[in-house]
Amino acid sequence: MTQEPLKIGVLGYRFMGKAHSNALARLPMFFPDAPDVDRHTLVGRDEEELADAADRFGFAHTATDWEAAIDEVDVFYNLGPNHVHAEPSIAALGAGVPVLCEKPLAPTLEEAAAMRDAAAVTDVTAGTAFNYRFVPAIRHAKGLIEDGELGEIRQVRGRYLQDWLVDPEAPWAWRMDAEMAGSGALGDLGAHTVDLANFLVGEAVGEIDRLSGHLRTFVDERPVYDGEGGIEEYRDVTVDDAYSAQVAYESGATGTFEASRVAAGHKNDHTIAVHGSKGSLKFSLERLNELEVLREGNRGYETVLVTEESDPYVDRWWPPGHVIGWEHTFVHENYEFLSAVAAGESFEPSFADGYEVQKALAAIERADERGEWVAVE
Repeated sequence: MTQEPLKIGVLGYRFMGKAHSNALARLPMFFPDAPDVDRHTLVGRDEEELADAADRFGFAHTATDWEAAIDEVDVFYNLGPNHVHAEPSIAALGAGVPVLCEKPLAPTLEEAAAMRDAAAVTDVTAGTAFNYRFVPAIRHAKGLIEDGELGEIRQVRGRYLQDWLVDPEAPWAWRMDAEMAGSGALGDLGAHTVDLANFLVGEAVGEIDRLSGHLRTFVDERPVYDGEGGIEEYRDVTVDDAYSAQVAYESGATGTFEASRVAAGHKNDHTIAVHGSKGSLKFSLERLNELEVLREGNRGYETVLVTEESDPYVDRWWPPGHVIGWEHTFVHENYEFLSAVAAGESFEPSFADGYEVQKALAAIERADERGEWVAVE
């Protein structure tokens, strides 16, 4: 597809809808070589809120029917809750419309497989929105690993900690329902960690061979509030608040992953560390412009500020030392995705990559149910 401007349709206007809409608006200023885009149609259910969001986000049209929207756009962003990822995405691909779908790819492995297969059959550009792959410091870390700076990879450790559900009276939301979300901290946060590990060390350590898993729900029900702060009812929480997993890779390397939405004092603490025979590195999302690197022969870690013009994407922004933020990861992601769409090329992370993450998530749940190590099938 080479038509410009690309008419963009976006399903979802809350958290991710705002993040991606902001990215689309920033592209012409900072990435002038990106395809021209027309923020065409915003899709949602509440007509009043939808109209307000469309006005703020710069969309010319609104729709309450995603099927009708697909017929009007060149590219479809599926940013809705997890349970509406599969059907609209598969329909869009079937209509020849490229799709960027938020993570996790689907609530279940079966739906993720159907989405992967639809992308493969149609050969239309399809991407899973793992935005942390596009942090400059993460790209720098991948380069160090690929260049052999860490030697043989032996261990990878990842954790993602948040505290927005510490309070047992925190309001119930769709992310707490297994039918809509699939899982809790595991899919919401753990998906990011598994994908980042796959991205950084997958080529070096191979696929996950087997793993253990433990899931825990600490608050079994949460309130639904009315518009005035009163409690209408309590609804069951049917997903995990926290998970942990141990991983064995094909190469013999090991991994430990964990996530929590009830970790007091942690707002958005996504960290990943890689240890090799010659060195180590560690990254924290809360300090996303920095990378901690231990090189062979050194006694301690060096803090590398990844803001040089030679660093990935940084030349598009500010002079060295002028840091970027979380929202910029979406700009980078949208630049790469839309450039792939315009060129008729594939994009990574693909739906196949999203499916590989879903395999690990499903295996962690299976390991928890059985109380034993399981193979990732």
